[in-house]
Amino acid sequence: MGEVKTVKISKETYSRLCEVAGELQIELKRPVSLDEALEYLLKGKKMRASDFAGAWRMSDQEEAEILKNLKEAWSRWKFLKE
Repeated sequence: MGEVKTVKISKETYSRLCEVAGELQIELKRPVSLDEALEYLLKGKKMRASDFAGAWRMSDQEEAEILKNLKEAWSRWKFLKE
């Protein structure tokens, strides 16, 4: 381990970080330090738009209403001429 720094965090944040470390330990099947859990959170999972495909279930009526509202909004757009 390289240089070590001290960081103040709230009790709530510490508790949540411990929860993440615990979940990570279960996933990795080995001990995980709070430093490793924090690094895991900071790296985060990069989400792509395609990760949400099929996540929103809607009825045909909801789809029609959304499209109607979009068309109305688009009709009010004004394009600036240069």
